[in-house]
Amino acid sequence: MIYLAVFYAYPLYRNLELSLRDYTVRSFVQGGAPFVGFDNYIKVFQNPTFGPAFLHTALFTIISIIFQFTIGMALAVFFYQNFRLSATLRALFLVPWLLPLIVSASTWSWMLNSDSGVVNAALNAFGLPGINWLTSPDWALTSVIIANIWIGIPFNLVIIYSGLQNIPTELYEAASLDGANGWQKFWRITFPLLKPVSAITILLGLIYTLKVFDIIWIMTRGGPGTSSTTFATWSYQLGFASTLPDFSPAAAVGNVLIVIALIFGFIYIRTQRKQDIA
Repeated sequence: MIYLAVFYAYPLYRNLELSLRDYTVRSFVQGGAPFVGFDNYIKVFQNPTFGPAFLHTALFTIISIIFQFTIGMALAVFFYQNFRLSATLRALFLVPWLLPLIVSASTWSWMLNSDSGVVNAALNAFGLPGINWLTSPDWALTSVIIANIWIGIPFNLVIIYSGLQNIPTELYEAASLDGANGWQKFWRITFPLLKPVSAITILLGLIYTLKVFDIIWIMTRGGPGTSSTTFATWSYQLGFASTLPDFSPAAAVGNVLIVIALIFGFIYIRTQRKQDIA
């Protein structure tokens, strides 16, 4: 309880209090910031950056989760066959998850560099023109999504692989005797029995992806312009990336992210309760 109070309850309260007052650098240190209610939220919603940031956050989260979960499940089913070198290859796939985010993001920045990146070098080798992955407004968001998908696949692989190990092998043996092929086994046995594991995997992935900051900031800093700005990077820009920080609007943007994550959390809890009742 002490741990939860110190590291969760108090920061949440502090962030809410920041968003309801008009803090400057002086008042942040000395106190005495005037209470302004929901003015900071209105200011955030009316900001021209809000629309693009909301769209980019939605696209970044949804596309990342779809590909991370789909590829993660495909790899989990593949490695569940227990072929030779299965354990070794599975361990290698965990490398992106184990690396510090600053290392992963820096590596992708180098690979996608317009002038010296290996991706453009590969495109040129096939006679294709290079792409300004990180500096073009049309490609910046795509670039950070690709990097985030690569980083998130191992998490989905590990969780879904653990779920596969809890499925009785007798079910697959009985299905084989009935003449079921590989796709029928997956669709009729694997996928339905993985629903509880899939739900929590998607929920955790959604909450994590909503707050991704490191990858985007290191690779594009939310730019060029606002072409890859999300709520997480926008909140940081407001609070820390300028000489005159706007602590209160930054806290308001952070609270919007918290509310979105809570909504999906409540949806998950409600869905689980309905399944338990059924």
